[in-house]
Amino acid sequence: MSELFSDEWMMNFQTVWNADAGIAGELEKIGFKSTIGYGFKGDEKPLGVIVVEGGKGISAGAYNGEELNWDLRADKPTWEKWITKPPGMMGLGMAYTSKKLQFLVGDYGAMMKDPRMAGPFIKSFAAMGKA
Repeated sequence: MSELFSDEWMMNFQTVWNADAGIAGELEKIGFKSTIGYGFKGDEKPLGVIVVEGGKGISAGAYNGEELNWDLRADKPTWEKWITKPPGMMGLGMAYTSKKLQFLVGDYGAMMKDPRMAGPFIKSFAAMGKA
């Protein structure tokens, strides 16, 4: 397995994302378009990024200064735990309120209130385990 959020890992994540109808298919229905960064708490910038248009990842790799719509951060042990045992809605809610999961950019509350986005977001954590 390649290093978490590395260029190779992010490209694998994009492939898994696009193959999952519960993510890409559902987000396609709402015309979801975003640039999403992933990284570790305390780092100046994210490590990896996926660019999504029409629900599908169109590019992914190491972060290279892209303007982000979402920037998700957690510490490395938390990400590794979620990759082996993806959190559900309750687990993500608790992680967010306890600041284990931080959104440096993006509105977690608004997203979770919209089931068209919340479901695919939760499923994206399971996809990480397949990247």
